[in-house]
Amino acid sequence: MRVLYSETINVDKDVHLECLQWMQKVHIPQMLATGLFEENRILRLVNEEQNTGVTYSLQFVLKNRSDLAEYQNVYETQFRSALYNKYTNKLVDFVTILELIE
Repeated sequence: MRVLYSETINVDKDVHLECLQWMQKVHIPQMLATGLFEENRILRLVNEEQNTGVTYSLQFVLKNRSDLAEYQNVYETQFRSALYNKYTNKLVDFVTILELIE
């Protein structure tokens, strides 16, 4: 059963474009380089509340829960730490795991 790993990130408005470019050029390619993800997409929340920053959803599809467990055990802390270290006090995030219904 395929699994969706969704990372929702709210970034301060003053750095959101820089952060988006960094995610596209560094963060996402590094995650894909693990070889665990079949596909990915990045989305932007369109119904933002005023003064709450800009929210992005990074979505990655894995072929099964075993690949998800490997990602979480081996890579997740490293990649999320890199994001927080680069944008200290400029973002918050949370991860949601969903099962794809096909």
